[in-house]
Parts: sequence; C-alpha cells; structure tokens
Amino acid sequence: MLTITAVIRAKAGREDVVERALRAVIAAVKAGESGTVAYVVSRGRDDPKVFTTFERFRDEAAMTLHNQSQAVADFVAATKDSLAGPMILHSCRELDAKLP
Repeated sequence: MLTITAVIRAKAGREDVVERALRAVIAAVKAGESGTVAYVVSRGRDDPKVFTTFERFRDEAAMTLHNQSQAVADFVAATKDSLAGPMILHSCRELDAKLP
C-alpha cells in the first residue's frame, strides 16, 4: 500500500475556499477512484487554517491516476491564491496499519 500525507495551510480568510476545494476532491475520489482505498481530509482543531489529507492507494498506478486527475488539477487551480505557502507532501510505503 502507498500513502500520501499532505499538510495544507490556507491564508487567513480563505479557509472556506480550501475546504470547498478539498470536498470536491473527496467527491471525485468517491465517485471514480477504486484504487484509492482511503482518502481522509481533516481540519485543524487549534488552527482552522491547517488542513491535512491522508491518502491510501492500492498501487503506484492508482496513486498516479489520482495525482494526475482532473480533481487534483481543479484543486490546484481553485486554491492557487488561497494557500499560505506550498503544500507539504510525504509519499510513503505503508509499513503496517490498524484499520476498522
């Protein structure tokens, strides 16, 4: 299993733009990415300008399909003026997990 963790910081006052764009990605993943086995988006409790994603992919092809998807391109376009710096991305090979 492959994973990506992203840390995304919105500019002050632009949090809702980022949240809407992330929700659109979630909808696209649910509708058409069978190789994406988990896609979790969270918003900071202490700092609502901070969002994180945790993404699990069946294989390299599924990760590539997601990363090159229209939904990801739309997210980048929708948030280009709303992010407070670059996204921090960690691409990993999953070692172990406890899942429901």
